[in-house]
Amino acid sequence: MNLETLKFDKDGLIPAIIQDANSGEVLMMAYMNKESIVKSLETSKTHFWSRSRQKLWMKGESSGHVQTIVDMYMDCDSDTLLFKVKQTEAACHTGNYSCFFNKIDNNGGIIDIGEKIFNPKDVYENKAAILQELYNVVVDRRDNPKEGSYTNYLFTKGIDKILKKVGEEAAEVIIASKNRSKDEVTYEVSDLIYHLMVLLVEQDVTLDDIFAELQKRR
Repeated sequence: MNLETLKFDKDGLIPAIIQDANSGEVLMMAYMNKESIVKSLETSKTHFWSRSRQKLWMKGESSGHVQTIVDMYMDCDSDTLLFKVKQTEAACHTGNYSCFFNKIDNNGGIIDIGEKIFNPKDVYENKAAILQELYNVVVDRRDNPKEGSYTNYLFTKGIDKILKKVGEEAAEVIIASKNRSKDEVTYEVSDLIYHLMVLLVEQDVTLDDIFAELQKRR
């Protein structure tokens, strides 16, 4: 494919629509640059360009919800791409199969009609699944900042603030443990785990990296 035929915007990006190859359902929209297009074609897995992080990322690199490319198209104006894919599990970080699950009614109201791939009861039978869910939410806050989000506040303040909070929460765990209070320990350890998740995302360390290291030690 000659990438020169594509019309990228002033930032060198082009929108890419992702569609289920079997059902035709639109799953998501993201942006690509030349590097991510080449990487996608080389690996047959969708890769995108993160505008917030200014870096290349592969869909499913942390969640495992990869997209295997079946076909690739460009529109008549050469300024939009369409990928037909085989989606692993869910395309949306919320657990919905498609990101487009909020229907807008005639009055402009939003109707949530999404059907999550995972039944919450099934997910939480594997209690560790909440760790991946938490990690995914932190990643989403980094990539899609939301006003008033504490997680975004930490990312904005940077590594020094994140490390300070990790230290403070570790100290709180120590105090709670010295108090011999199960409720306090549970609460403070949960706070510590959350702040560690923020640190992992900031450092581009995935839970799979941690699991692999623990397995190695086992």
